[in-house]
Amino acid sequence: MTKRFTTNFFTQLLALVVAILLVHTMYETLIRPKANAILEERKEAIENEVEGYEIKRSVYVTLKDYEQEICFILMFWAFAIMITKGISVRGQHRLTKQELVKIVEGTSVLPEDARVYMRSIQSLPQKAQDSLLPRAAMTALQRFESTQEIQHASEAVRTVCEGEADRLDSELAMIRYISWAIPSIGFIGTVRGIGGALGLAHEVFQQGTITGVTENLGIAFNSTLVALVISIVIMFFVHQLQRYQEEMVIDIESWCDDNLLRHLQVR
Repeated sequence: MTKRFTTNFFTQLLALVVAILLVHTMYETLIRPKANAILEERKEAIENEVEGYEIKRSVYVTLKDYEQEICFILMFWAFAIMITKGISVRGQHRLTKQELVKIVEGTSVLPEDARVYMRSIQSLPQKAQDSLLPRAAMTALQRFESTQEIQHASEAVRTVCEGEADRLDSELAMIRYISWAIPSIGFIGTVRGIGGALGLAHEVFQQGTITGVTENLGIAFNSTLVALVISIVIMFFVHQLQRYQEEMVIDIESWCDDNLLRHLQVR
């Protein structure tokens, strides 16, 4: 368990560093230069009172602020974590397609035979043995050998599967935190933008210009818009991943019932 925690921690940390580098590079080389050029063009057109000039909404201007950058970093970090977990779940699910415990149809497995079938599981690589299906099958055979009760073996499978389901659900805590943090960061941008607009309200009365006020209000509304959209997207994929994990646990429990438990028999 300690090794798994350490591996997950460093994997998530590496994913965060990569997300920061990719998003920040994109912002510094493309998004902010484009946004600044568009804003400068607008400013010149307004100052020169260009006839027929129409201010069009720009994606670059919508995304240019620091709150949006942080939201995208968190989004790509969440996607990296979800992809990693999805690959892990898929690998565990593939084990149900293999003959992990080779029991010929019509064969009855007695308590004294359990150790023979354990050997095929013990011959797997250590990484495969740590997966849910081998652990559930091994626990069931060990419980059946020691108690000589089919009911105890069935309960062992159920206990292992329920524990794995709880563990998988708890590992989604970081993604849920990210999906909560993103709208919060958007609201920080809202507060920053409204505060900046109020701080420049005197320009409206003294100079008759509303440029500074509108720019700060743009920060407020754009940060909220981007954060909410990203949060909606992340939550959709979180629920899909959770459903995939639950299906994997259910399929493995069904595999144990169909391919192992129904062959168990006591004298």
